[in-house]
Parts: sequence; structure tokens; C-alpha cells
Amino acid sequence: MEGRRHWFLKGLKDGVPIMLGYFAVSIALGISARNAGMTATQATLASALIMASAGQYIGFTLIAAGAGYLEVMLMEAIANARYLLMSASLSQKLDSKTPFIHRLLVGLWITDEIFGVSVSVQGKLNPFYNYGMAAVATPGWALGTLTGVVLGNVLPVRVVSALSVGLYGMFISLFVPPARRNRIIAALVLLSFALSYAFNTLPWFDGISSGVKIIILTVAISLGAAVLFPVRKEGGHAA
Repeated sequence: MEGRRHWFLKGLKDGVPIMLGYFAVSIALGISARNAGMTATQATLASALIMASAGQYIGFTLIAAGAGYLEVMLMEAIANARYLLMSASLSQKLDSKTPFIHRLLVGLWITDEIFGVSVSVQGKLNPFYNYGMAAVATPGWALGTLTGVVLGNVLPVRVVSALSVGLYGMFISLFVPPARRNRIIAALVLLSFALSYAFNTLPWFDGISSGVKIIILTVAISLGAAVLFPVRKEGGHAA
């Protein structure tokens, strides 16, 4: 129990920056929800249960356009497919004896930011660390959405855009320290930037959704790095 408390409190502490970034970014999401005709209760509940920025933006846009249930389901599956990869990655960091219910709950609260912080934890991942982050990050996302719905279009567009910059700073803080210590990681980060830019600018990839692009790049770069630069365990065998 003491170990669980320690990891939960650590998750709460590490989740505060995520919560602040989520609150700022989800204000714009709340404005989109209001424009789609959703009430404050509906939008806040959606954010509390989903916590997927791209998926929610797409969902609200489709709702505003009067799309059917099947169309919404298919678009949500494509937009959020990257979380399958994140779940598979985090499952490798959990202890093999971790109960199935904890694996489900960890998967429930996977977001880009929570995943990025979780994979940086040294050694095995304790589920209560994720619970701590989710306990503080989820209210930030939901309350930010509520604020956006209430404020509506009162805030200037420039202010909303400026609030979104904070989350990019948090992303940078995740990969810069390990990239400075390891040249291979630094090279992979630069390669990821270059390929991502190419995928979003070359006309050959215009027919591919952003979610599918992320999956293709993630699998290709991760697989290439695993084959060319395998991580070796203490016994000298490749992990």
C-alpha cells in the first residue's frame, strides 16, 4: 500500500503540467463543442470520458455537420488508432503480474502526454502512477472544455491560439533531455520531424488521414530503430 501511495502521489505531481496544458488547450475544444450545438454538460462529459483532442474535434465537427452514427464511429476509430500502439508499448513496461483490471484502466487513460511521461519512467511502470496523472489531468481537460463552452466566442482567436502553445512546450520537454544524452535518439527525433513534414506537404499523401499517417510513421521508425539499434539487457542479449 505504501508503494501504491508513493506512485500515486508522484503521478499527481507529474500530472500538474499536463493538467495546466490540457485546461488551456481544451478551452478551444469547448468553443468547438458549443458551435456544434452541444450543452455545457454534454461537452464536459464527453471530455471527461474520452480525453482525445483530435478525436473530439472530429466528433464535434461531424455532429455539427449532422453525420450519422456509423460515420462518426469510423472516423473516431481512424483518428484514435494510434492509441493501440501506445497501449501495446505501455503493456511492455507493466510487470507481468499486473492484474488485467489495472491494464484496462491504464489503457483507458492513455493520452499522448500521459504516454510520453509514462514511457520515460525508469524500470517497470506502476499503474498507480498513471492513476495519479489521470486524477489531475482529466479534471483539467474537462473543466477547460466547460470553460470554453461557457465563454463561447468571447475570447479573441489570438488568445485561444496562444493558450495552445503551452502543450507544445510540454512535448519538447519530454524528448529533449534523452535526445541530448543519446545521439541515436536525437537522430531519430530529427528523422521523425523530417518524415512528418514530408507526409504533410507532399501531394502523394493527401488521401491519408492524419491518424493513419501517425501510425505509419510510428511503426516504421520504431521498427527501423529496433532492428538497427536494439536495446540490450544486462546479460548482453537484445531486448
